[in-house]
Amino acid sequence: MTTTVPTPATASLSIGPLAFAALTGTMAMMAFVAVVGPLVRQLSLPEWVAGLSVTAGGVLWMLLARWWGGVGDQCGRKPVLLVGFAAFALVYGALALGMHGALHHHIGALGATVILVAARALIGAFYAAVPPTAAALIADHTLPAERPSAMAKLGSANALGMVLGPAAAGWLAGIDLAWSLYAAAALPVLALTVVWLWLPNTPPAASQRPPGAQPMPLLDARLRPAVLTGFAAMGAVAIAQVLVGFLAIDRFKLPVDQGARVAGLALTCVGCTLMVAQQFVMRLKTVSPPQWITVGAAIAGIGFAGVAAAQSQAMLLACYAVMAFGMGLIFPNFQAMAANAVQPHEQGAAAGTLSAAQGFGMVLGPIVGTLLYTQSPALPYLLVAAGLWALALFTFWRLQAADRATQAP
Repeated sequence: MTTTVPTPATASLSIGPLAFAALTGTMAMMAFVAVVGPLVRQLSLPEWVAGLSVTAGGVLWMLLARWWGGVGDQCGRKPVLLVGFAAFALVYGALALGMHGALHHHIGALGATVILVAARALIGAFYAAVPPTAAALIADHTLPAERPSAMAKLGSANALGMVLGPAAAGWLAGIDLAWSLYAAAALPVLALTVVWLWLPNTPPAASQRPPGAQPMPLLDARLRPAVLTGFAAMGAVAIAQVLVGFLAIDRFKLPVDQGARVAGLALTCVGCTLMVAQQFVMRLKTVSPPQWITVGAAIAGIGFAGVAAAQSQAMLLACYAVMAFGMGLIFPNFQAMAANAVQPHEQGAAAGTLSAAQGFGMVLGPIVGTLLYTQSPALPYLLVAAGLWALALFTFWRLQAADRATQAP
């Protein structure tokens, strides 16, 4: 088994500005998820409008992530981040204006539905530029052994955004729903400013393309393990996010408001534990990405299986924390694994392919999870646990095969 050892284009990048941009972008994305339910209820719209808006954003993210990654290879990382955040902010601002008008009865139900779904779809389309370009920028400036730690720093910023975004949006929504959206629209403006002022301009990665090199195929064999891992991990997280409120209400016989509180606590546990797990990845730099993925998938599987058996709120929160700890070990490492598998001029396309796989998991996971939940609340959690344990075994088998190939004369 052979692996490429790409060389970064340059050796210096301050991750702080990039991490701040990722933090604010994630906060804005997660703020919408926290606000859309109350917004739909306040406007007397059917619940499927909320689901359709989130799905539309996920689908366009999935379809455009690879394209944005390729544009980053051709035009440079910083221009793509600037365009992505600028358009993200403009569309979010338009969404806030539209919902302000709907809440004050200047726009009818049909118009509000069209604005909500179309705006969220465009937000997904433009924000799709950010994750693959940020990951490719890190890959451009780090050596293979350093990438898991650097990706974990970016992942910690995203995890913090997952906690702060819904919390801030929920607090502002209690004062005024429209103003919570205006505040969320200001976040990508902050990100845009930081990227513009503090991220360096670097030559497009395509300038390093060897003569006669072919574009990366959609199903490039070098990326398949990382793509499979990314799809499985994001699908598992999406299922856990979507089902936790239903599970709290149904299993513990809670009223809706208390069920929502338990769900919020569980997702807070997820964000905090993700950050803790990624601290391990940052500090234990001698552990390889496949080793981290093997351990992380095994631990996350235990957490999911525990949720299926949880009979108290405390056990549910503990199992969500275990699940998130395992996921925190997985996420930065499949990104590093993809970056280490390709050449410098392919980093954007590789990161985009990986982001598209995660988007597919984000779209498909909730559909499959909710369908299985109607059969048995434990079933989706047990299925995810089995899938994660299979992923751990598959990754361990690949590690063993790589060791045998290295030792062969």
